[in-house]
Amino acid sequence: MPLLIYLFCKDYKQMSNIIFRTSLKIAVTFGVVASLSLPLATTSYAAAASEETAVKNLNKLLTGVRSMTASFSQTTQAGNKKNNFSGVMAVQRQNQFRWEIKSPAEQLIVTSGSTLWIYDKDLAQATKQSFNSQFGDTPALLLSGNPNQISHSFKISQPNDQKNFYVLTPKTSSANFRDLSIAFNGGKPVMIVLNDNIGQTTTIKFTNININKKIAANQFSFSVPSGVEVINQ
Repeated sequence: MPLLIYLFCKDYKQMSNIIFRTSLKIAVTFGVVASLSLPLATTSYAAAASEETAVKNLNKLLTGVRSMTASFSQTTQAGNKKNNFSGVMAVQRQNQFRWEIKSPAEQLIVTSGSTLWIYDKDLAQATKQSFNSQFGDTPALLLSGNPNQISHSFKISQPNDQKNFYVLTPKTSSANFRDLSIAFNGGKPVMIVLNDNIGQTTTIKFTNININKKIAANQFSFSVPSGVEVINQ
């Protein structure tokens, strides 16, 4: 199941019918520095931060990322099946987001904060909808929303108080995923791991990361190409 859907949507069935009718062809949702390992399990001597401290530490890190551009590699694994994707992304507060898959096929999700566009080049379809209606308590809050709102939607833990690695668990039972982990290195988000409700794990690694540089407004706009069908939602 694509992380793109988890990032932006509460209703997976609705979005999957629109975006990924070619999901058999593209079975998909922040290279990590070699010395950084994502501690999915902590050792017995690692001291976990209190929830209050974890929230404070994560908010501080996220507040420090006002904008970000990066290349990404994305792997979705279910059992022995693994699918790989790659592309580029850009985020800028408030609520500006661009997620562009380059390989194995071209797909785009982009918003300037009011309208969300989802474009599938192979299908020659673009879906247009209100961004606010899809935003809610989705993980897109992490890098493009208000950091102070995250603790309202997620329980936040920091398994090792010496590592900038955080686990976010949705507070609502209607979420489409069990938990999401994010790791930072040098103040930059370098990896996101998402575990969904049907046993799939999606891992995203960021490289060529640049933070806090002004991103041109046209990166968050979308012009419908000639011949593309527009679906309004």
